[in-house]
Formats: sequence, structure tokens, C-alpha cells
Amino acid sequence: MSHAPSPASILQTAFGFWESKVLLTAVEFGLFTILGNRRLTGAALSKELRLHPRANPDFFDALVAMTFLDRDGDGPQATYFNTPEGAMFLDAASPRYIGGILVMLNTRLFKFWNDLPEALRTGQPQNEVKHGQNGLFDELYSNVSRLEQFMGAMTGISRINFEAFAEKFDFSKFRTLCDVGGATGLLSIEAAKRHPHLHCISFDLPVVEPIAKKHIAAAGLDQRVTTASGDFFKDQLPKADLITMGMILHDWNLEKKMHLIRSAYEALQPGGALVAIEALIDDARRENVQGLLMSLNMLIEFGDAFDYSGADFHQWCHEVGFTRFEVVHLAGPSSAAIAYK
Repeated sequence: MSHAPSPASILQTAFGFWESKVLLTAVEFGLFTILGNRRLTGAALSKELRLHPRANPDFFDALVAMTFLDRDGDGPQATYFNTPEGAMFLDAASPRYIGGILVMLNTRLFKFWNDLPEALRTGQPQNEVKHGQNGLFDELYSNVSRLEQFMGAMTGISRINFEAFAEKFDFSKFRTLCDVGGATGLLSIEAAKRHPHLHCISFDLPVVEPIAKKHIAAAGLDQRVTTASGDFFKDQLPKADLITMGMILHDWNLEKKMHLIRSAYEALQPGGALVAIEALIDDARRENVQGLLMSLNMLIEFGDAFDYSGADFHQWCHEVGFTRFEVVHLAGPSSAAIAYK
């Protein structure tokens, strides 16, 4: 039996920015962190957040209806508390906190995405560059404290994929791993924790090296995870059996993507492999909404950068000389595209 067309999904998506802004604002206010493992009335929570009385109860009840908060009881004496997901991922005291990237979405990307129509018509970035300021990377790498804050934000969202990669990929044939654009060393740390035979190098710009060293030492892995510094567009990559790039290739245009793939091929030992971890777009470009939206975000941020499919990766790597390919799903919209030398 056929169903009559309904506007429900159209309206849900059209009004989606309302829900997004409520969640992003709650994270920016530190609501989930302030709650912690407590239960507070709306009035008490409003006071701690320094909100106007008009915010209570609408703001908190909207989060309850959206299932990001929970509530015991009804009316003014009802108490609000964190859901298990909120406690794990949105309380800054949790080691699995992902709120940093949500803060960045709220403070930067929410307003830049308002200019998506202009990006689509011009192909030009719509971020700070449009307003005469430095681009994202230039700004970040000029300020170490801001850079470390950004990397902390990215760590939260990257951890799930890097843990999945460390669990699902067969590392038994590889002794050395070089993570290109390694940031805090997270991918190397997760791989080394699970595979004692593995020696890892986290490779990034010189300004990043002290940040990575600190995280690696804190994990107690500085005997098996080391750092190397350089510019991956100017310098040779460290030699390794396995080269990984976690959310790196999508930041660049095709010419620079090909440069990185060639550099990896040259640095790999025979039988080695290149792994690109991304929100990989499905080959038919019909299903992975997050991957496609991420590619539009690359337009917003950089203009000519873009995300890609496993078939795209296969084609580029084949041109360089890689001979075997596979895609391994990791978590949510993300996968590992793998090319073997």
C-alpha cells in the first residue's frame, strides 16, 4: 500500500538548526559539565549558568525532549540530570569528552555555514579568510595554546575512529607505523596500546612536537611511540611499514592529495600500506550524508578541498603504483581506505 507524500522530513531538516543551536549552546555554557553527577532544579541550574529566568524551563525541557538531558518529575521542583551519553561525551571531566568540537562548531562554523550559498556560487572559502583574517591553519599554528585547544577538540571526535581502527585492522604483518599529521599522537597511542610489537612515529609540524610528546609520555608509551617533525609538503616522510593519515587528505585539493599519496608510497617499505581515515563518501554518493556534508564543509573552510569516496582513493593510489585496495568500516560515517604497495 502506497503512502501519501508527507512534508515531515522536509520540515524536520529545515528546522534542524533550532535543535543544533540549543545543543551547541548548552555545551558552550558547560551545562553538562556543571551538572556532572548531580541533580538540579531548573532554578538552581539557571543560577549556576547565570541565565535569565525566562530560560527556565524552556531551555532545559527542550534538551530533555531532544534526549540530551533527563528529568525526574514535573514542574518547578523537578530535577535535571545527565543521560549516560551526556555524562560520557559532554561532561568535560570525562576522558571521552567530545564537546570541544561542538564548541568549535558553535563559535566558528555555525556562522560560516550561513554563507553556503555564496560558497556554492563562487567556490571560495567562507571562513576567516573572507573577512581579511588568517586562514584556519595559519591562525592555529601561530598560537601554541590555541593550537593545543584545537587539537584537544579534534582528539575527542577522532578517538572513536582511531580506537576502531586499532581494533579492526590486522597489524600482524607490520612492525613500524608512521602517522602523518599525527597531532597529539592519538592514533599512534591507540595502535601501540593494543599491539605491543608495534613501534610508531607521530609526524607533524615542529610546533606540534612538544604537544605530542606530552600526550605520549602521559600514556606511558614513549619507549614505543616517538615523534618526528617536518612539513609533509616539503619534507620526506619517515620510512615505515604502515603510513596512516587520519582526517588529513580531505583538507587539500587534488594536486596536494596526490603529493601526499606519492610521498607515502615512496616512504613505505615493499608490502607496506597507506591508510586514510575519513568520513568516506560511499561510491554511489547516495548514503553517507555526513561524508557529503563534510565535503561541503571543506568548501566553506578551504574552497578547493573536498572529501572523497573509496573509489576515488583507489583510483589515485593506483595511479601512484599501489596494487591492492580495501575499505574497512570503522564507526558511524567513518571508514579506513587502505592501499597496499
